[in-house]
Formats: sequence, C-alpha cells, structure tokens
Amino acid sequence: MTSETSTTNDADLAYAGVTRQAELVRAGAVSPRELVELSVERIERLDPTVNAFRIVRAERALAEADAAQARLQDGEAPPLRGVPIAVKDNVDVAGELTTHGTGVVTRVAETDSEGVRRLRRAGAIVVGKTNLPELALWGQLTESPTWGATRNPWDPERSPGGSSGGSAAAVAAGMVAGALGSDGGGSIRIPSASCGLFGIKPQRGRVPLAPDDDHWLGLTHFGPLTRSVADAALLLDVLGDAGADYARAARTTPPRLRIAVSTKPTLPAKLGTAARDAVDSTADLLRSLGHVVRERDPDYGELRPLIVPRYTRGAWLDAQRLERRAELERRARGMVRIGSVMGRAAARSRAREAARAARINTIFDEHDVLMTPVTAAPPLPVGRYDGAGALRTFLGGTDFVSYTAVWNFTGQPAASVPAGFDADGMPTAVQLVARPDDEATLFALAAQLEQARPWAQRRPAVG
Repeated sequence: MTSETSTTNDADLAYAGVTRQAELVRAGAVSPRELVELSVERIERLDPTVNAFRIVRAERALAEADAAQARLQDGEAPPLRGVPIAVKDNVDVAGELTTHGTGVVTRVAETDSEGVRRLRRAGAIVVGKTNLPELALWGQLTESPTWGATRNPWDPERSPGGSSGGSAAAVAAGMVAGALGSDGGGSIRIPSASCGLFGIKPQRGRVPLAPDDDHWLGLTHFGPLTRSVADAALLLDVLGDAGADYARAARTTPPRLRIAVSTKPTLPAKLGTAARDAVDSTADLLRSLGHVVRERDPDYGELRPLIVPRYTRGAWLDAQRLERRAELERRARGMVRIGSVMGRAAARSRAREAARAARINTIFDEHDVLMTPVTAAPPLPVGRYDGAGALRTFLGGTDFVSYTAVWNFTGQPAASVPAGFDADGMPTAVQLVARPDDEATLFALAAQLEQARPWAQRRPAVG
C-alpha cells in the first residue's frame, strides 16, 4: 500500500467504512485490488468462525478490481469505485447461484438484479454472497441445513439474527464495509441491531427488487447495512431513486423534532431490560439534543390477519420457483404448506392495507418520528431452534418481529440505530420510523445520535 495507508494497520482500513474507502481509492492512497485483497484475506481468516458468506468471488472480484483501477486511470471515479460489497444470497449476481438459503437451486443467475447492477454502475465490487435461513423465513436466526449457522461476531455463541444475518455479520466483522440485505418483516433491522450496525429499510419501492418486483406481495424491501449512518446514506443514494441525496441529509442537523416513543408491541412479546434501557437512554439523549419526546402508542389494531397471509403466501411463491422444493427443510416446507392456502387472505390483506396504514400513521399527525425497540429480546444462542418445526420456529420469532414487521406492511422507512451495549457486551438498538417517503429525516436524526453517542469505533470479539 502507499505511504498514507502503510502507517495504518489493515484492520483500521477494513473498518474505515464505505465512504472513507471510496475516498482513499479516489485519492490514490489505496487501490481497488488492495481493498479486495484485504477483504478476501479477512474472509479467509474470520469466516471459518462466523460463516457469513455462502460464496466468495475472490478471483472474479480481483479481476474486477484491476478493471476498476484501469477506469480510475482513465478518469472515471463513480462514488463507490473499488469498494468491496457483500450481497445477500437471495439477490441475483450474474454467474452465481441464488440459493435463497437452500441447497436445491442448480441454475446460475444469467443477469444481475437491478440493485446489484446499480452497485456495479457506481463502481462497487461484489466480493461475495451472504448466508440467510431458507427462503429468508426467520427473523431470529440465520441457519440452514445446507450452509450451517451464521454466528454473531460480538459473541460467536449467539446468532446475528435474521434473515440478513450473513450480511450483518460480514460488515460487523470488517470483512466488507457495507452489504445489501432484504427486509420482509425486519430482516435488515433485526440483524443490524444484533450486530451493532445501522440498517435501514427504505420506503417500499425505493430500491428495485427486479427481477422480483412484488416479492412477498409487497412486504419485501432491499436496503443497506453499514457501520455508520453516512455509509448507509451513500449506498441508498446509489441504490435508490436518481437524484436522491441522502448523504447530504446525513450531514444535516435536523430541526427540533416531535418524537413519539412507544414500547407497545404488535404481537405478544416480553420486552427485556436491555431493550427498554436502550429506548429510555435514547429518549433522554434526544431530549438533551433539543427534541420534544413524548410517550405515545400508534393505533396498530390486530395485524396478524394482515401480515401472516402475505408472509406465508410469499414463501409459497418462492418455493414454486425452486427446482427441488421437496428437499427444503421441514420447517420451511411447513410454512410453504400454510402459504399454499393463503391466496384469498393475502388478497384481502392487500385490499385493506391503505386504510390500516392510514390508521397507524395518525401517530404522525402530531409527531415527526416514532421511536420503538427493534427487538424485545437479545440475540439467541446459535442452534436454539435446531430440529424445531414451522410453528415453534415461527412463534419463536415473536420477540424479534413484534416492532418491525408492521412497517413492512405500511411500506414506510424504518431504521435500526445502535444504542450502546448490554451487561453481556452485546449491542443494543432502537428503531426510528418516519412518515412515508421521509428517509431524509431518519438519516439526519440517526446521524445526530451517532455524533452524540458514537458507536463505530468499538469492534467485536471476532474481527
């Protein structure tokens, strides 16, 4: 490496973040090849413990890094030129399998998904694809019979959450600076909270899901997982609508905001001490920053008849695309069977969505942001649901989706923001929810919290 980076150890560069790595490439202080080599070296060394990656594209990524260097010399410097990125393995990358966490897919993807195409257009290098549970079904774990269990870098005996657990673990351990995940009920926010990251589920449709634009009947969103707010904003600028400037929003001090705080779950869940403390301490911090903070509960109503049919029907639709779906694990097959009879219920849910979303969003008539826990419970021990069937595993996720899945139903932006650490040294977090189409407020407020209570300088046990 050049003199500027040779005085900085490799771990500092690995944890520098998306924005800083891109700056170093543009300045000529580090090359794309050096970044990819560092990423691959860390994956080779750390992933036997963490198991974040399903596949590492080492040779292809190095070739792409060399091509990126040539383009730099020709004067091309898009915002992510040369930065290694990971992609969840339910997103198509040309020439690779998209396993959806299973062992039954045999056809490689012929083209990139739209999100990957946008990352590449911005200069990012896809270094690998990350693990998820079968069909992305579970929010509390990232484990499958084929690809094994992904472990939390803060404590390898614990799960990183799901279903974007591989993406979260890869970023938390400094194997990549940022990753693309999917969120159908909390699957970006839950692992972000479990791994000490900032993760945002943007507005529905903000990041295209093509070639599967209506995945899980509108519940699924794609979004970034990163160590900092600024990095997520930069990635969403690339992934989302042309002309967005979330990076600028993350550099903007928010005005005095009216913030509602609620610990009311949408499903039966027992809020743990650490989760409650995270909300309380963040509420105090927000008050000290000049915001008006009040306890107010949204009018959720009963949501299970509106969310569960679309979730299970989505699993059934996913299974129809698989070559050997009879070989799915037992609990995944169970959810698929339930989804097979949910067609009419799912259609009713979609018909009722607008009215219920409007009812829930009356909380924003008098508030600018809603703050809730992300999860009610801390990350589970790895293997807690080994051998469990569909119902037991589904019910075991209640403590992990009770605050998150509602916002997939309404479709509006919601983010997981680090809030410190519990007595066991595990990350804690809060969820910030904005009005529809208002990611900018989330970025500004989260960045203000990050500045007042920095989190990215602390590194996990594995890393």
